[in-house]
Amino acid sequence: MTPWQDQSPRKHRVDHLLIAEMVKANARVLDVGCGDGALLQLLADTKQVDGRGMEISRERVNACVARGLSVIQGNADQDLDAYPDKAFDYAILSLTLQATQHPKRVIENLLRIGERAIVSFPNFGHWSIRLNLLWHGRMPVTPNLPEQWYDSPDSHLCTIIDFVDLCKEIGATIEYAAAFNASGRQLSTRGRLFDMQNLFGEKAVFLLRR
Repeated sequence: MTPWQDQSPRKHRVDHLLIAEMVKANARVLDVGCGDGALLQLLADTKQVDGRGMEISRERVNACVARGLSVIQGNADQDLDAYPDKAFDYAILSLTLQATQHPKRVIENLLRIGERAIVSFPNFGHWSIRLNLLWHGRMPVTPNLPEQWYDSPDSHLCTIIDFVDLCKEIGATIEYAAAFNASGRQLSTRGRLFDMQNLFGEKAVFLLRR
């Protein structure tokens, strides 16, 4: 049974389930911005990974350590430089890219640290956000972007097409990509379909390599 088919009581985030499908068993994994450790726990339970985490919040780090997870306090913008090249099979950034100060540098570090990088992010190009801006002329508040602009930690929101352009600029190869909506329905993002998924995908997950 794949993680996507897991019917256990724990409610897993859709992007976490997609990421778990991309990760090979027994891999070395670094989860940057790991939050409460839910993804690390999922990967440990389903793929038996050797997992490490980095999280900026001391409270969340303490919570992860209390669960038996190997997590340190750190900032993706500042602390990834200290990691050696190819120290992990996968370097993961899950719904954290938009909160970084230097997303290009962060992605380049992920690709340096890991044999592959996995990145998920909310898609600012979704039709509901476009419509909200068109009709109201204000920064939208949605289930995926729940804070008012002045309270939001997000400093670099992007669209799926923006992210694809960034991958081209830094020479990253997209091995797999998927967009999905609130219900978890996946929308393939290959070839020219990126334009369509940029319109209908609420979030996206990309598997990258150099």
